[in-house]
Amino acid sequence: MPQTVLKPASYSDLLALPEHWVGEIIQGALETQPRPGPRHAHAQSRLGARINGPFDQGLGGPGGWWILDEPELHLGADIMVPDLAGWRRERMPSLPDTAWFELVPDWVCEILSPATARKDRVLKMPIYAREGVQHVWLLDPQIRTLEVYGLKQQHWLLLRSYGQGDPVAAPPFEALSFPLDVLWSD
Repeated sequence: MPQTVLKPASYSDLLALPEHWVGEIIQGALETQPRPGPRHAHAQSRLGARINGPFDQGLGGPGGWWILDEPELHLGADIMVPDLAGWRRERMPSLPDTAWFELVPDWVCEILSPATARKDRVLKMPIYAREGVQHVWLLDPQIRTLEVYGLKQQHWLLLRSYGQGDPVAAPPFEALSFPLDVLWSD
């Protein structure tokens, strides 16, 4: 019986997606999903604003970071779009002139949804570990939690889980403290 061999997805496959879809190439496969829903987008915006001011812009905080929404990462053969990512300026003094980043971020945050949680945990986190991302945050607006992971010998170590009412002061942004509840839409 003949075997079907699928060709790996290409960058042109990403470019051919409808405008309202997010595409990634993970382990050679094209992974797609519609743009995030309102709760997801709201939590992402709120978290980005909390971190961006003091760490990217240096407003009342230490500065020293580039914090970006949905950057396109080219990590080896994988092309991924985390919800938020950050680079220490000591490692990336200026932003690249390309539409994507080849330098591995220092921090990534994925906003979980029922449609993306498995992909974020099972497919993307091992790639982030392989490439040396030092910190991953998983924010879940449905169950209102934040999980903070640190990389130890190419494996993820859960450093802390935050829930309803908890003040968040988490690596690599422990200089900032904010209540987890400010990220939710109600």
